[in-house]
Amino acid sequence: MSGANPKTIRWGIIGCGDVTEVKSGPAFQKVEGSALVAVMRRDGDKARDYAQRHGVAKWYDDGQALVDDPDVDAVYVATPPSSHKHYALMSIAAGKPVYVEKPFAMDTAECEAIVAAGRAANVPVFVAYYRRMLPRFHKVRELLFDERAIGTPRSVHCVHTASHNPRYDGPQSPHWHVNPAISGGGLFVDIGCHTLNILDWLFGPITRVSGHASNQRGSYPAEDSVAMAFAFGNGMVGTGLWNFDALQRHDLTEVTGDAGRLSFATFGDGPIRLENAAGVREFHIENPRTIQQPLIETLVAELHGQPAVCPDLAASGVRTTWVMDQVLRDYRRATGQQIGL
Repeated sequence: MSGANPKTIRWGIIGCGDVTEVKSGPAFQKVEGSALVAVMRRDGDKARDYAQRHGVAKWYDDGQALVDDPDVDAVYVATPPSSHKHYALMSIAAGKPVYVEKPFAMDTAECEAIVAAGRAANVPVFVAYYRRMLPRFHKVRELLFDERAIGTPRSVHCVHTASHNPRYDGPQSPHWHVNPAISGGGLFVDIGCHTLNILDWLFGPITRVSGHASNQRGSYPAEDSVAMAFAFGNGMVGTGLWNFDALQRHDLTEVTGDAGRLSFATFGDGPIRLENAAGVREFHIENPRTIQQPLIETLVAELHGQPAVCPDLAASGVRTTWVMDQVLRDYRRATGQQIGL
């Protein structure tokens, strides 16, 4: 790494918005061998405010200036997806490892372009699918594969519903989360990607998928309901349902095996529930407040030369986007969106 201190990986953040306040930003300062030395936001006043509140030495209102800073060894891109490719390629061109927020980019082609550039330049590329390093999901993996608590997994069903959030009202100027030109889709893309990536981590790549998407409420341009069916390379099958105009929140992934059933939520830290011949057991494992810290610890360790703990972060990020592209393809065409076509 250009200018790297062998004892400390010095990070710069491009896009110090809400996600960096608690979920990610503080981790770069808490992890041993890591430091947060610079932040950038197009609104310079907000960048300066973030830097002052979080004890960061430098702030910028230009991404290239942050990337070019010799005191920055690695870059975290935490902007909306529409600029992920731009800033990731900028960091790679400078020879600096890049950690990109999820979803990886706007479509599969953009994801593949980032991975190809990183490979060609021998620059590490990471994607913020951090749930795979949370203790609760390691417990899920342990129950499934170390203990074989439900035997051989045969199928999985995912459901995520939530009530409509009024902040997404206003089709003329929607929040970026539901503006496909900025986010790549709606809330299915924004949060459904976490569930799909966890399934990839647990069971391997989804190799076949079909789906339907619609906008039933009409509050914004993006889809608000998605149904899908899919299959993994190992023969497992699955279904998924996402609806963001429901009575209440419901978040459940249920894995059925030939000797039991295991259920858990993607978000929050509700109980992991195991049902098999021995009865019913529940496991309560809380998430850390700085929820990206366990993954960031592994990235810092890898940048210090230790063996990769999550070696396929970028590859699985591409696969997750590919799945969403297949599900949303017909909806995008029907509504005139050009993403992923």
